[in-house]
Amino acid sequence: MAISVSAMEISKKYDNFFALSPTSFDLNKGEISILSGPNGSGKTTLLSCLSGLIQPTSGLIKVEGFDLRRDETEVRRHMVFIPDVPRFYLELTAWEHLRFIAMANNVLQDFDQRAETLLHKFDLWEMKDLFPHHFSRGMRLKLGLAFALIRPFEVLLLDEPTSALDREGVDVLIGELRRIRERGGTILLSSHDPGLTNLLGDRIFTIQHGVLEEK
Repeated sequence: MAISVSAMEISKKYDNFFALSPTSFDLNKGEISILSGPNGSGKTTLLSCLSGLIQPTSGLIKVEGFDLRRDETEVRRHMVFIPDVPRFYLELTAWEHLRFIAMANNVLQDFDQRAETLLHKFDLWEMKDLFPHHFSRGMRLKLGLAFALIRPFEVLLLDEPTSALDREGVDVLIGELRRIRERGGTILLSSHDPGLTNLLGDRIFTIQHGVLEEK
């Protein structure tokens, strides 16, 4: 299978503590990989390194052939990261956030229709003119997912995407992730949910004390 993401001997060290021990792995196109491990094991650290949110202490990360350090702008054209608690601009409504993201990614064509479809799908249409900082955690997570889906990408990173979703929201998420996989997208998500792992996991990674292994 074609490789979409390559991590080569990446690590993250704070003083003498390895939050992420040196590790290498590839993520393939058209696959969903699940990252599991206890709280504090290094899941968020790994995802943050892959997304460029934090800089690894060592190693090299390539996304669609682009070096994350040298070609960050190109990498961000191909990759989306949704943290477990998405952050928002205080001045923008939910609808304005979506439009801002579409504009930044040069995909304003048919925006109104696409945005309305997404907001209905995630049961947020009635809240489109409200400010997200008033939303519940589950609503914020749904809006974060809509942010990702309003723009094109090849790689999707998700940190505990079901942690605050209701059953209906989880079902919608599963359907969207399957569609992304079918079109050849690459997905890495962290989760404590064994049901999600059984439903979606093409590959399973575990991490404990910063040490990553593939099952």
